[in-house]
Amino acid sequence: MKSTVNPPPHVYGTRALDRAADRRRDETWLGDRRADPATRLVLMDGLLVPIGGPEDRPRLLAPTVAEAGRPAGADAIFLGLRDGAAWFAEAAPGEVPPGVRQVELRSVALLLPADEAAILAYARALLHWHSRHGYCPNCGTATLVMQAGHLRHCPNCGVDQFPRTDPAVIVLVTRGEHCLLGRSQRFVPGMYSTLAGFVEPGESLEETLYREVLEEVGVRIEDAVYRSSQPWPFPQSLMLGFRATTRDETLRLDPEEIEDARWFTRDELKDPERRPVRLPNPDSIARFLIEEWLAEG
Repeated sequence: MKSTVNPPPHVYGTRALDRAADRRRDETWLGDRRADPATRLVLMDGLLVPIGGPEDRPRLLAPTVAEAGRPAGADAIFLGLRDGAAWFAEAAPGEVPPGVRQVELRSVALLLPADEAAILAYARALLHWHSRHGYCPNCGTATLVMQAGHLRHCPNCGVDQFPRTDPAVIVLVTRGEHCLLGRSQRFVPGMYSTLAGFVEPGESLEETLYREVLEEVGVRIEDAVYRSSQPWPFPQSLMLGFRATTRDETLRLDPEEIEDARWFTRDELKDPERRPVRLPNPDSIARFLIEEWLAEG
């Protein structure tokens, strides 16, 4: 029995656009697309995303250039093509088209069509990256936006910066009919989740898994199996999901990383009305890993 909660392709990971990377250097083509009346504009206020429609059935609102009454800005980020039309994302604080409300993406992601959630995740991650890379890390000079928003170039020393994604592993550790869940200080009250951590320089994914679990809860894992991945634009991560087993039962927590961790049985977690803890939100790969394991018993 497969999990029905956020199965692959996970939320934010649906292929929604042809990214048309070969067009990012074609300034003539991009200029034409920026002014094309059919071009769509994802106009964001900071990291808030533009949504319309009723509260229970929200939709991405991306006006055309014709509807917005202006072309895409010179530094607008080319996201790709959809049904022949170009899509651009742009920071446009204070510019709110009629019927649009600006909201946090996670507050509406599960209510949006999967392709729209993916487009907004893509736009959010790129705009966040641009907001923090306006200056060259080598010499401090203001950088220039190039390749339709997919590169920042230093005109002084020539250093190029490309949008970054941070790889992170996330793992559900099991021991027979038990799974291991923990909580950090930053979680909402009552929530427990799978263990996770960023890949360090010089590490393989398997080494990161072993190190993170051992550091956080003192457990040695075995038989790590890759399950799936999820882009996680909060702000710029790629979550690589695994299952692993262990023969260790005793937990030794790192108090700087983990506030609490416990073993839970399937029976404890299966019934949403009787769970002793709150599980992670359904838009996360963490929730998928847990629900997948619960569905197997």
